[in-house]
Amino acid sequence: MRDRIYRQPDPPQSIDLTPMLDVVFIMLIFFIVTATFIREPGIDVDRAVAVTGAGQTPAILVAVGQDDSIWIDQQKVDPGNLRLHILRLRTENPHGGLVIQADGRAAMATLSQVADAARSAGIENVSVSTRSP
Repeated sequence: MRDRIYRQPDPPQSIDLTPMLDVVFIMLIFFIVTATFIREPGIDVDRAVAVTGAGQTPAILVAVGQDDSIWIDQQKVDPGNLRLHILRLRTENPHGGLVIQADGRAAMATLSQVADAARSAGIENVSVSTRSP
């Protein structure tokens, strides 16, 4: 007589995604931590047009609004405290320059005030940012 051999059905196959998700989250954390953040001055300005000039990597960005308000790191700065703010930022990058992003309708006196404060803080590379025509 012949014995019958019964096979048990194979359990359903599944893929464990936990290790893959762990790797994805570790990579996500790595990219977030190492990302370079863009420094913005705080307000959008309508910059004047210049035909000549070369782009630079700014160290300190100062924005001057059409109402002659001065902005650094998204904070409105009192003109009397402008030099102190620039000195504080200069300690973070002592070899960097200063770029003024001025609205085309801003007063030249305000631009001059920002440039004078930067020079009195020891920054020699002061430039005004313009947009291409």
